[in-house]
Amino acid sequence: MTKPYRFPDHQVAGDADTTVFLLHGAYGSKDYFRHEIETLVKAGLRVVAWDAPGYGISPLPPDGLSIERMAETAGCLIDRVGSRTNIVLGHSMGGVMAPAVCAARPDKVHAVVISATVASFSQKSEEDKKNFLAERIEPLRQGKSFRDTAGAVIDSMFAPGSQGPMVELVREVALSTSSETFCAAIQAIVDYDGMANLKALKVPLLLLAGAHDKVGRPEGMKNIQSSFVPHADYACLPASGHYAFAEEHALFNQHLLDFIRGRVTARA
Repeated sequence: MTKPYRFPDHQVAGDADTTVFLLHGAYGSKDYFRHEIETLVKAGLRVVAWDAPGYGISPLPPDGLSIERMAETAGCLIDRVGSRTNIVLGHSMGGVMAPAVCAARPDKVHAVVISATVASFSQKSEEDKKNFLAERIEPLRQGKSFRDTAGAVIDSMFAPGSQGPMVELVREVALSTSSETFCAAIQAIVDYDGMANLKALKVPLLLLAGAHDKVGRPEGMKNIQSSFVPHADYACLPASGHYAFAEEHALFNQHLLDFIRGRVTARA
């Protein structure tokens, strides 16, 4: 059995029989979900948002990070604060992790939502992996500050013209990430082969892509549906990059709530 990390710091909001667990990406923490939490609670759902190990006020484990151990830790969170129906919504790194959380707790996860991510980095070429790491980690290893290094990368992840308080919140929270944690997380993502867990998904799955996303490219997310999980629902948000929950907040949540009401709570 995979050993979990320290029990994660988290926020619980709302009171309902259906809980949405929000798993953030490699840049950021639960704090960039502030508006998402408010919208889901007002829609009648309960929400749990965590700080993954090393993020926010959760300490970085001394032996680094792995997707498998983070998924088991998220499973422990579901054990403790889950409800009758539990939905795991993973964004970016959280989306890589979400199928592993379902595999870790198959009797307690009733649906999965994957936002803006890849099926598995095991499917990428060695050259793609090398470039992904070099762009994000090499400048930090050369002594440059995270804020100086990450700013341009984060800005490039939004769609042209994306702006407003939700976008600014994501940007500022993302820039607050610890460089040590970030390096550990990016290495964990590249090292993880998640295809088996993705192909094994039997619960309802929603895939949400941004048309301008250069990381969780829409064609790659669509391929998850066509090649690996044919029962999945898929939606592409036309004016979004990597952070559709902030860039097209209303449309993102229209797709999300329609999925929850139509395929999850009705089924439960």
